[in-house]
Amino acid sequence: MQAGARGRFGWAMYDWAAQPFFTIIITFIFGPYFVNTVVSDGSSGQELWGDTQTIAGLIMAFSAPILGSLADATGPRKPWVIGFSLMCIAACFGLWFAVPDASDGRIALVIGLVVIGIIGAEFSVVFNNAMLPDLAIGDRVGKLSGYGWAMGYVGALFALPIMLWLTGQLPGIPGPGFDTEGHVAERLAGPFSGLWYLIFMLPFILWTPDQPKLVADRMEAIRSGLRELRETVMTMRRKRPNMFRFLIARMIYYDGLNAIFIFGGVYVASQFGWGLLELGLFGILTLVFGVPGSFLGGWLDDRIGSKRTLYISVGGLFVTAAAIISIGDGHVLFFIPMGFPVPDDGLFASEAEKVMLAITVLLGLVAGPAQAASRSMVARLAPVGQLGQYYGLFALSGKATAFLAPFVIARATGIGGDRIGVSMILIFVGVGLLLLIGVKEERDPD
Repeated sequence: MQAGARGRFGWAMYDWAAQPFFTIIITFIFGPYFVNTVVSDGSSGQELWGDTQTIAGLIMAFSAPILGSLADATGPRKPWVIGFSLMCIAACFGLWFAVPDASDGRIALVIGLVVIGIIGAEFSVVFNNAMLPDLAIGDRVGKLSGYGWAMGYVGALFALPIMLWLTGQLPGIPGPGFDTEGHVAERLAGPFSGLWYLIFMLPFILWTPDQPKLVADRMEAIRSGLRELRETVMTMRRKRPNMFRFLIARMIYYDGLNAIFIFGGVYVASQFGWGLLELGLFGILTLVFGVPGSFLGGWLDDRIGSKRTLYISVGGLFVTAAAIISIGDGHVLFFIPMGFPVPDDGLFASEAEKVMLAITVLLGLVAGPAQAASRSMVARLAPVGQLGQYYGLFALSGKATAFLAPFVIARATGIGGDRIGVSMILIFVGVGLLLLIGVKEERDPD
């Protein structure tokens, strides 16, 4: 397929359309609302939210390679992207019914909708990723991957402040005054994310070209694709050792990356006494610097290679995690005494919080390249004609052990406290970084 600038822009706009689902629903707005308000008991809510992610992750992890194989065998990928996107959008609109102190039946409905939304969003990303190499100019997959990731950050950067305004949390700007008792603003997070997704995926639908249909007999193609997937899984360690090493490395450092976002903010919030406003601004600042970080990462990817870009960005994640862990007990960088927040001292007024803002800038700069270069690395290593299958395995590598980092951190926290628990992030990021050493940036010979 031939893609012009408009087609590549449409592909990148898909990240713009999809990213607010993860930012608003999963991380910053709806997730905390579900835990603390939809479920009346915060502890039970946290447990149910974790179970929700686990259910969706398991379904998605083991189905993605199969669906990727089917798309490889039959050809076109846009119908898969559009179909799963609409599935996510429908689930988002259903989240309006997530009322406060919901009944058990209503809570089960909300959990089901969130699971459907995650599956729809994640599956659509698999097929969107598989279109990357065919759309890039020459071998500049790094640039296009970074461009798409940056567009995702920009989309979230526009969407998140709107939601903070709707919930009355945007500093200095009064919200629309929705009914706070009924939590109308938080319930609007679902329909808002769904409408955003629907509108901004239109450039992808209208402008981005797709592969032609490859076969006439779709059922035979599906059977062939499944046989090929089984062969790949059974023999990948022997026949594709380079790809196998990369997927294992990515699985481990990606667990660490996710843990930084899940637990790093929680740890710092506990040290500083941050609320929703500070955490929301923490997220916005990460997004702001994620945009230039993603563009820079894409530029580096095409000039020094995906592997070296990953060394820099995953190494940056290690430094960032260590810096976050260094904050506590009245000190930063473990040994430097510094002023911490006191009541009524203003937003981010303390010296320690200013140091944390600098750390947040670094997190934004390295997180985007770590994810974008991982995506382009698959394009550089996967056999031609099997991109959907390997992007499905790539998705599996991001989900198969997603439970492990939270489990290890929770157990370590119980034994040694918050700082010891969060320190486990360094193990995941560090081990993933070391495993990258054995990866060569070249396709395994057939």
